Amino acid sequence: MAVEEPPIRRAPSGVPSGAASGDAAVPAADPAAPEIKPLPRGSLGVPHIVFFVVAASAPLTVAAGGVPQSLAVTGTTGIPLVYLILAAMLAVFSSGYAAMSRRITGAGAFYAYVSQGLGRVAGVGAAFVAVVAYNAMQIGIYGLFGFTTSDFLNDKFGWDLDWWLIVLIGIAVVGVLGYLRVDLNARVLAVLLTIETATIVVFDAGAFHAAPHGVSLDPFTWSALTAGSTGAAFCFVMASFTGFESAALYGEECKDPRRTVARSTYIAVGVIGVLYAVTAWALMTGTGANQAVAQSQENGPNLVFVLADDQIGSGFSDVAQAFLITSLFAALLSFHNAVARYFFSLGREGVLPRGLGRSHARHGSPHIGSLAQTALAALVVGVFAVLKKDPLATLFNWLTNVGALGVILLLVLTSLGVAVYFRRTSGGAGPDEAPETLWNRLVAPLVAAVSLAVVFVLAVDNFGVLLGVDAGSSLRWVLPALVIGAGVVGTAYGAWLRRAKPEVYAGVGRGAGA
Repeated sequence: MAVEEPPIRRAPSGVPSGAASGDAAVPAADPAAPEIKPLPRGSLGVPHIVFFVVAASAPLTVAAGGVPQSLAVTGTTGIPLVYLILAAMLAVFSSGYAAMSRRITGAGAFYAYVSQGLGRVAGVGAAFVAVVAYNAMQIGIYGLFGFTTSDFLNDKFGWDLDWWLIVLIGIAVVGVLGYLRVDLNARVLAVLLTIETATIVVFDAGAFHAAPHGVSLDPFTWSALTAGSTGAAFCFVMASFTGFESAALYGEECKDPRRTVARSTYIAVGVIGVLYAVTAWALMTGTGANQAVAQSQENGPNLVFVLADDQIGSGFSDVAQAFLITSLFAALLSFHNAVARYFFSLGREGVLPRGLGRSHARHGSPHIGSLAQTALAALVVGVFAVLKKDPLATLFNWLTNVGALGVILLLVLTSLGVAVYFRRTSGGAGPDEAPETLWNRLVAPLVAAVSLAVVFVLAVDNFGVLLGVDAGSSLRWVLPALVIGAGVVGTAYGAWLRRAKPEVYAGVGRGAGA
């Protein structure tokens, strides 16, 4: 993904408006293409986007599944400290990311930022990685949703329903909501996120109050951080943050994109980092720091409910299990909206079929992109069901790890793209804009690129640990190859567009300004 042409000149509004000097050979837009329209402006404010972003990370799912799993697999008792370290790392990334959002507005986010920083060929490569990563994450979560819901209905009501039947119903409901207005989706997520956050706060308070072994700061020490497989621990915890970066996807629909995206991203990183660190600490306090790994290995995702049953009451435990299902649904809806906007952005610019770039005349939603994601999810789930694959061990475990790996790669590419973009534009300021600080435009992006590249290498090296397979398993290389392969194929396709379809290539990464 080599750096190539200079970035596109922007209009004062922050939307790209034409070719920069040195890019004079860029042809006119394709006259046969349909009129390119932005998504409706003004539907979303900071609270709405925070709901989308935090819901994607599924707080209750992380508390019940992510934290115990990371303890059980890695043996690292410093998981709460890992959450804080990664939150700080992602806050550094957000400095450059937020600065870019003030200059470039569009539904493509990573794709647009990489295109205007590292070049259009690299941008198309990043777009393919994003499509694979976000689809993998969204569809993978359906595996946990189906397994958890089926188990809950059987245990509480005696209903023996196949997991795939429950998932197909979930896909239909998510698809309908994704087809409708985005502000309706935000209201649904607001309710679900409030419920699950309150559930986590009650659990944390109960665990600290009971504290059968006392409250200890050991999980925040260096010895705890370096115990077990620290590299794998960073990979597990990084997956919990996946979705924090999705604020920029809603830039076109914000009331004030220059401020809303940045504020939403910072708030989301802070909320996710602190909430998860405290929850991991509370869980370890409930079991005792020395027993946390053994208890997690024994009870797995049920550990939170076992502790809640002992320390708060069986009634709360039952309610929390129900809210885990709504937590998963909220994550599914959030990632569905993210995928639909990537499809919309790529279709609007002709990188993918143009029909994907249509928005609904009444709802203003990227409805064709939403329908495409719904159909893809149903197809993949159907294949796993026909092959009788375990929804938890395969559909969920395989695809969510692929998705998290892809997002980490996108974070690295975006950080590099931000640094190059601002270097080329001397601060990126238009006539009515103040230049970004040196920290935002150069130092923070480069620090983020290096640190996140380390996390990416650790993730690839420890992928077998993440999957729970032995060192000889082909899965530890085949699944990461899906992410790398998507980038290679996308880059080759971008190079082909430059030669064969220069009118399409001219609009890559330019969003509604194309």
